[in-house]
Amino acid sequence: MKKNPYGLFGLRRLLPQLRSYRTPLVLMLLTSALGSIVDIGVPLFQRYALNHFVALGTLDSFPLFLILYLAVILGSAGLNYISCIYGMKIEVGVDMDLRNAAFSHLQTLSFSYYNQNSVGYIHARVMSDTSRIGELCSWTLLNAVWQGCYLIGAILVMLLTNARLALPVIAILPVTALIFSLFQRRLTQVNREIREVNSRITGNFNEGITGARTIKSLVIEDRMEKDFTADTEDMRRKSIRAARLRGLFSSTMHFASSMALALVLWKGGYIAASQIGTFSMFMSYAQGMMEPVRWIVDAVGGLITTQVNIERLCTLLDTKPEVLDRPEVLERYGDTFHPKRENWETLIGDIEFQDVSFRYPDGEETVLEHFSLKIPFGTCLAIVGETGAGKSTLANLICRFYEPTDGRVLIDGRDARERSQLWLHSSIGYVLQAPQLFSGTIRENLLYGNPEATPEQIDRALELVSARDFVDRLEQGLDTDVGEGGDLLSTGEKQLLCFARAILCDPRILILDEATASVDTITEQKIQSAIDTVIRGITSVVIAHRLSTVRNADWILHMEDGRIVEQGTHEQLMAARGGYWRLYTRQYEDEITLDALG
Repeated sequence: MKKNPYGLFGLRRLLPQLRSYRTPLVLMLLTSALGSIVDIGVPLFQRYALNHFVALGTLDSFPLFLILYLAVILGSAGLNYISCIYGMKIEVGVDMDLRNAAFSHLQTLSFSYYNQNSVGYIHARVMSDTSRIGELCSWTLLNAVWQGCYLIGAILVMLLTNARLALPVIAILPVTALIFSLFQRRLTQVNREIREVNSRITGNFNEGITGARTIKSLVIEDRMEKDFTADTEDMRRKSIRAARLRGLFSSTMHFASSMALALVLWKGGYIAASQIGTFSMFMSYAQGMMEPVRWIVDAVGGLITTQVNIERLCTLLDTKPEVLDRPEVLERYGDTFHPKRENWETLIGDIEFQDVSFRYPDGEETVLEHFSLKIPFGTCLAIVGETGAGKSTLANLICRFYEPTDGRVLIDGRDARERSQLWLHSSIGYVLQAPQLFSGTIRENLLYGNPEATPEQIDRALELVSARDFVDRLEQGLDTDVGEGGDLLSTGEKQLLCFARAILCDPRILILDEATASVDTITEQKIQSAIDTVIRGITSVVIAHRLSTVRNADWILHMEDGRIVEQGTHEQLMAARGGYWRLYTRQYEDEITLDALG
């Protein structure tokens, strides 16, 4: 059997996260234990009142009894309140710390992690799993102490008071625990099935909203409705089954409690007449002991489930980035969150591939093999080719989002691995084909490029990309909310803002990865005009599918299957009448045809 690397229930890996909560944890557990002990004493007051005040018909010590009883009630309420306060602080604190740790760690992971794991998977690790762990560290521990102390205390009091009467009640507890355990397993399985169906329903609902345009264009509303109805019907059946099990479980619990009371009545009849208080106390404990037993069975099942949450979160936290800075590099340049900018050299912009071979971590096929290329500072290099030719791979290697399987990528004559990732990334502007904005205003999104940018610099960046006009037309201008992912703006407007944001970085290397592929012709012309202005004095790499955007490049590479098959200026490649000429001519003819049809 494989040993769990995270210890029993994954708790060994979790303990370091709880060190800062040692004091609140101790106080929570202490007040919970004391509150349970005080609650155990309540039936003893009941016993004394019946045996003394009722049976003897006297009120000689009633004032003192009342004061003590009120003190016990208030003490129990106070202790339980304090333990709940600490429990809440621990839960929200652990949730916050684990989510911060997970999110921060995600910022350090390489692109390969995001390629291999879905957004839903990562979201569940950061949100759902941390929530379950927070509950374990607070309420589960609190209830474990309270219920455990109450069960042990009640058994001890019963044994010390009347062992003959206590033993039959105690004997029923293991049987009750077994019954509860059987129900708990069934309920856990049904609830797991319900969560799976609910995930499908949520996914279908999300697709129905985000894919509304595609659904209507394909005329598949009826199919989508049938799929959604089938899932909700499955959810209904499983929910009814779970409700029946919960009802039967609740009835069984009440039956077990009644059996314990029946045993007390059967065995305790002989003391009822002379010691009615003791009899009443036993009845209270017999009823009260069923809840701790039920809770302990539930808690064990919950702990097993939470072990999965702990292991999944720990797996995320223990995942190592594919791209790592060496210790000596971190010592000199700092890391992502603690940069030592005073040691950073000025990046010039010379790029060189030296005998580079590369394959993606999750793939077996070699994308580049013994690839060499030199891009001098100030060059505008365009890379063209069919899908899968290796164009974006070159950009990823320049940015050190991935590292070569073999060979070296040099930045300013030095291996990129000799300096930190943050040093390199801070001097790169990157514009993707799919524009990505963050929730917030236009101004806030632009400031991601340079948090210290002045209003004049923002205006200049907007002017360069011809975005000033459309921003001015908005009612709130730069303070206009862009919506989630920028959905309140058009694709072209989003792309212009992404380009302006890249300019605000004041990059020494600018990479445009098919940045005009998803925009209209007018927006493309605006971006092309901005490119011609911005690239002066910096190194730029333009990956393009539309060949009309690369005619002014200093040098063009035509790639196929990770190899350079042609290179030169636009005029040279057109004169050669090779693969580039065929691509360009075909695109030009397609555009003419579309214009004629339009």
